[in-house]
Amino acid sequence: MTIRKYAVATLLAFAAQGAAYADDFKIGSIEVDDLWMRATAPGQSVGGGYMEIENKGKEADRLMSVKSPIADSVEVHETRTENGVSSMRGTGPVAIAPGAEVKFAPGGYHLMFLKLKQPLKQDEEVPATLVFEHAGAVDVKFKVKAINYKAGGAMNHDMSGMSGMDHSKMKH
Repeated sequence: MTIRKYAVATLLAFAAQGAAYADDFKIGSIEVDDLWMRATAPGQSVGGGYMEIENKGKEADRLMSVKSPIADSVEVHETRTENGVSSMRGTGPVAIAPGAEVKFAPGGYHLMFLKLKQPLKQDEEVPATLVFEHAGAVDVKFKVKAINYKAGGAMNHDMSGMSGMDHSKMKH
């Protein structure tokens, strides 16, 4: 009877571990996880995307581009604060060194989904394709969180007040 309980507990532990990693996306030595966005306000034309990219290989790779059917375009941006002034600018490709992890989080690297074709609603999933220089393309899904969601320990980069704002006018 004790062996049976142990076997059931072990199976449940493995099932829980599988569920924890169910939202990981992998291509070659690149693993992408913790993909999320905030819901958008009515009329908001941009949305921010966040994730973690880990390179488990022995060679560097680069995130070259991102595409999504819910936006006209997707750009990689970085928020920098210099002399107390924060600004956002496009970065182009982002390098991921071997054995390193790059976090896309509020206040740092992030994706800008420009000219959204529809509002982002909480609990929906947003499809996108990440294109890496060496690993190739991988289809992923971003989970849409509440409009006021704050990632643990991250600077709040709340997009909810950007309703109708033309992102191209922002300082880059």
